[in-house]
Amino acid sequence: MRNAFLLIFLLPLAALAETAYITDNLRLGLHQAADTSDRAFRTLESGQELEILSRDRNYANVRLPDGVEGYVKAAYLVFDKPAKLIVAETQASVESLQKELTETKAAFEAPAATIESLQQQLERRKTADEANASEIAALTSELSDYRGRQDQYKYSLPVKWVGGAMFVCLLAGFLIGIWWVDSRIRRRHGGIRVY
Repeated sequence: MRNAFLLIFLLPLAALAETAYITDNLRLGLHQAADTSDRAFRTLESGQELEILSRDRNYANVRLPDGVEGYVKAAYLVFDKPAKLIVAETQASVESLQKELTETKAAFEAPAATIESLQQQLERRKTADEANASEIAALTSELSDYRGRQDQYKYSLPVKWVGGAMFVCLLAGFLIGIWWVDSRIRRRHGGIRVY
């Protein structure tokens, strides 16, 4: 009956179980007896996580993550993670971040080389564009000069062309005139040339 009463009394406390840790730099014995008067059957290291099933001023009934239950002295339980665990987690996090940083640097080496190559190409193209711009400026100046000359000589004719055309016209007119006179004389005299 006493055990039944104790079970009914402790059942709500089991529902309110809290997570606790063994304090820093400590080896704590896990006992079968509620007052820890017996010999410890297991040694718990500092930072060991455990669940408090019940607790009084001096002792706590606890359950380990592997399901083993026993009693420990309540004075050695803390509810904040001990520095040992925080340091270990922080070191693991730092190592993970350093590994990630190394991988990220390695991943960015190829794009960095590509970026540098593209920047060099950009500089070469800027230099080529500047050279092209100066050449365009020179050609624009030359074109405006040619357009000025074209406007100046817009209504004039070249002397060689005009002289050559006049010579061809005179020669053609002379030959056509001879042919025309010859054909008229032959018609008049019945196809006989009289000269």
